[in-house]
Amino acid sequence: MNHFLRLGSYLLHPLLMPLLGVLLYYIFTPRYVDLELVRAKVFAVAIITLIIPIIFFFLLKSLGIIDSIHLKTTKERKVPLMIQCLLFLVIIKMVFDPYETPELYYFFVGTLFSAIAALLLVILKVKVSLHQIGIAGATMFLIVLSVHFKINVLMWISVFFFFNGWVASSRLHMNSHNYLELIIGFFIGLIPQVIMVNFWL
Repeated sequence: MNHFLRLGSYLLHPLLMPLLGVLLYYIFTPRYVDLELVRAKVFAVAIITLIIPIIFFFLLKSLGIIDSIHLKTTKERKVPLMIQCLLFLVIIKMVFDPYETPELYYFFVGTLFSAIAALLLVILKVKVSLHQIGIAGATMFLIVLSVHFKINVLMWISVFFFFNGWVASSRLHMNSHNYLELIIGFFIGLIPQVIMVNFWL
């Protein structure tokens, strides 16, 4: 059980959630999308939200700004969250168009607002669960996609709610967060996605 709970923190890492949201869209959209375009978009998102942050992690670690990938203190989280906000802005400006793929465009706008909210809380010395923010945002995006495209993905939605519980249990088990930090993280991930629905649903 110990290994299973710890596994949740790694498989559902917040860095993977933006890419997961993009994959969910292309898997469930009933629209025809050229396969080459899908590959290009997924590749771009993977580089911007996964590869570049990993490179910055090693840079920040070598400079002594952060100690580990777990970002245990609010002080360690400031610069990584600032970088993440900038990277989300790059995606919004350069990767997805609000007219061609409004679903993904506003998904990343919502994700940006979640990152800004987490950053503001960090500045106020409040630590919230970035893992919970990520999986809650992806879950809400899947729910809204099912409503938008009128498709039955109830089984997948159930799986994602299990993922939310898995992440929360994992973070508690590892003593990374308390209940309040997880609850705040859940709503910070969920609420911006709900707000963005008004612009594209």
